[in-house]
Amino acid sequence: MDPLTRGDYPKSMRSLLKSRLPKFTKEQSRLLTNSSDFIGINYYTARYVSDAPELRNLRHNYMTDVLANFSFVRDGKTIGLNVASDWLYAYPRGLRDLLLYTKEKYNNPVIYITENGISDYDDPSLSLEESLLDIYRIDYHYRHLYYLQEAIKNGVNVKGYFVWSLLDNFEWPFGYTIRFGMNFVDYRNGLKRYPKLSALWFKDFLNIEVKLQDSL
Repeated sequence: MDPLTRGDYPKSMRSLLKSRLPKFTKEQSRLLTNSSDFIGINYYTARYVSDAPELRNLRHNYMTDVLANFSFVRDGKTIGLNVASDWLYAYPRGLRDLLLYTKEKYNNPVIYITENGISDYDDPSLSLEESLLDIYRIDYHYRHLYYLQEAIKNGVNVKGYFVWSLLDNFEWPFGYTIRFGMNFVDYRNGLKRYPKLSALWFKDFLNIEVKLQDSL
């Protein structure tokens, strides 16, 4: 995000990518500096990072340029709960840490959490009633909202929080085999929609927030 706030890429990127990184004219740099209306952050997970200088010897690409290895496991323990997606281990505290980092490094921009959610498997063996009991999803959002509140208390300028997702949907290469929605979509019976327990919880949460705001 350095180009959007400072008009150029950081020196660390320039030293790593050299001629492969585009250069801006002075006018382009001027137009870029502080040009964003807000920053949208999609947050789902976090990973441990370790130095990987050996990647310098591989073909340069997006995955090797950072000279780092990433892992969800350290000392035999995962960073958080994993339900369905192999790339998603819940780590709520990471949302607060990312927001505080963004505030300090990028002059406290307006931020919207544009996506945050957790997936589960599509399990045809479950009854409809069982499929709606997504207690883990409630726990996921409760904990992320707690740390979001911590970030706001520390001055982060967050203006909105969007859950991913309203409905179960077609999820990239996984198709309909995993579900992110707060509302269950019955793919086998005319795409009927049913609110999961998380949808009812979130509705109550929003109603409480509105009542609190009205009382202030």
